[in-house]
Amino acid sequence: MLIIPIKEGENIDRALKRFKRKFDRTGTKNQLRERKQFTKPSVKRRAQIQKAQYIQNLRDQEEV
Repeated sequence: MLIIPIKEGENIDRALKRFKRKFDRTGTKNQLRERKQFTKPSVKRRAQIQKAQYIQNLRDQEEV
């Protein structure tokens, strides 16, 4: 559970912004999305390799 202490006279919007930032850093949302559906390790690895190839291709095109 995330606890965000609110300082004396602090704006609620600022505290909410701190909460959102802390929530994103914990990676809770990404964990929930990953756990919704099981993906085999081989499929994860293949997707990671494809992404790396795509990025490398973009960098190679940028050089030329």
